[in-house]
Amino acid sequence: MSDQNRGKGPLIIGGLIVLLAGVGLWWWQSSKAAQEAAARYHAAPPVPVTVTQVSTQDLPVYLTGVGTIQAYNTVTVRTRVDGELQQVNFNEGQFVKQGDVLAQIDPRPFKAAVDQAVAKKAQDEAQLANAKLDLGRANDLASRGFDTKQQQDTAKALVDQLTALVQADQAAIEMAQLQLDYSTIRSPLNGRTGFRLVDRGSIVHATDTTGLVDIVQLQPITAVFALPESDLQPLADAERAGEVDVWAVTPDGRTDLAKGKLLLLNNQVDMQTGTIKLKAEFPNADLALWPGQSISARVLVRTIKNATTVPPEAVLQGNKGAYAFVIGPDNKAQVRNLTTSVVANGRMAVESGLKPGETVVTGGQYRLRQDTVVQATDPATAKSADESSAPKDQGT
Repeated sequence: MSDQNRGKGPLIIGGLIVLLAGVGLWWWQSSKAAQEAAARYHAAPPVPVTVTQVSTQDLPVYLTGVGTIQAYNTVTVRTRVDGELQQVNFNEGQFVKQGDVLAQIDPRPFKAAVDQAVAKKAQDEAQLANAKLDLGRANDLASRGFDTKQQQDTAKALVDQLTALVQADQAAIEMAQLQLDYSTIRSPLNGRTGFRLVDRGSIVHATDTTGLVDIVQLQPITAVFALPESDLQPLADAERAGEVDVWAVTPDGRTDLAKGKLLLLNNQVDMQTGTIKLKAEFPNADLALWPGQSISARVLVRTIKNATTVPPEAVLQGNKGAYAFVIGPDNKAQVRNLTTSVVANGRMAVESGLKPGETVVTGGQYRLRQDTVVQATDPATAKSADESSAPKDQGT
């Protein structure tokens, strides 16, 4: 080998060493970048979620139906005698009590009939008194043999006849007095009057189809509503357990109008609608309910004592049924399968799967998986933070 070739050998070896060192450096830097990327991936920022505590409380169970308010009683006041309507003693829309005088029909013809019946009775009583004297004399003469049995029987028959006539006179007096009483028209119940249907001075008759006024009883008042026939069993159980409370609520469900009690669970299901009708009674002391008013009726059928509850939004539905995300001390989300019950008063009863005091996710669940790290915020705290960060109006 020539001297020239010997001089190139170390150069080639040195170049190879440099090349291998560069490849090694490149591989080391690539591996480090990959490890850093993997670390950044595994150290993803926590997912923000809202949470709440699982609690224990008595949970009332309600059934809700749509209904209409009805007057407890509705009466059309009519006259029972004929005559001229002399007085109208009520105002339209006035509250009246049972026995209050509403109107007066001319009483003079009926007063005259009473006087005539009284006079007729006095006349017949005088004749009866005389007949009794004659009967006494006839009995005395007959006992001494101076009068016949026939004359004695005739005197007795006359006394019996006049006695019956006096009784008929008394009945005539009572009938005439009743007609006189009917000329004064009184309220048959406590309630509120409607429109006046007949004016003063009109001639009214007992056969008139139009009355004088309609009166509705508002205290107490009733509501008729319907519930699905599937609710029949819990309704029947509640009724057997005792008095069932019912609330009348505005149709939007936001405002309670009155509290009452269940009066009637109808004795049959409407086959056309698949519902059963109910009636509830309310004292209506503040007159919050009015006949014809539409309401929602909320019936308390039972109360679950010491129920484990969460907000309904904490419970999700999956292939295996209901589940929720529970946050542990390590701030990791854990999937928990649940058995749920009813929803009432904004809370859902959980029969199994959760314990009081545990923390469940109520917002942001759809970004979570098993063992996802979360940043938990209480809903009240989040709302307070949002309000404090909101821009405020500046004064001019």
